[in-house]
Parts: sequence; C-alpha cells; structure tokens
Amino acid sequence: MNKHSSAASNAPAITQHAWTRMSGRGLNCRTIDTVLSYGRVIHVRGAAIHVIGRKEVEKLARFGVDVGSCEGVQVVCTPDGSAILTVYRNSDFRGLKPRGGRRWH
Repeated sequence: MNKHSSAASNAPAITQHAWTRMSGRGLNCRTIDTVLSYGRVIHVRGAAIHVIGRKEVEKLARFGVDVGSCEGVQVVCTPDGSAILTVYRNSDFRGLKPRGGRRWH
C-alpha cells in the first residue's frame, strides 16, 4: 500500500489526513491491509467503513487466521473504495448504525 494510487495497483490511495492519523495512533500499513482484506464493510453516512470486531476475530480464528491485533480497527474509505480517509481504533460499533434521517416505506 502506498501513499499515492497507481493504475497498476487496486489498493486505495491514503490521504494525508489518514497518514497523520495512522502514525499518531500507532497503526501501520500491515494492519490497514489486514482490515481491508478480512474486515466487514459497513456503508453508512456516505462512507464505506471496514471493521474488524470480536465476531470477525472469532470467525477467522476457526480458519487459522489470527487478526486479534486488529480488533477494533476501523478504516473509513470513500464509498467507491478508491481512498482511505481516516483510520482509528474503536471497539464500540454502535456509532456505525444508520442514524435517523428519512425513512422510505
């Protein structure tokens, strides 16, 4: 994963904001790659959020994949997945539920 996207790579570009947050929060590219590869994707509030929670850790452990160090990491991407906007660690996923807004019947 590199800072600038290239045509040869389908990895998302990392914004300057995301780089700053990664370094400040002690999250490295390997962790971000793991979350993008194994995490579930939640589309909410105009973003695609890749997360690894307790359920993903338990499920992947049954297949011999250890992602325990990534538990709680959330990677916020553009809706089309072309860029990483920010990254953080938060084990509380309640904020990822869609908020009020308009409901269509």
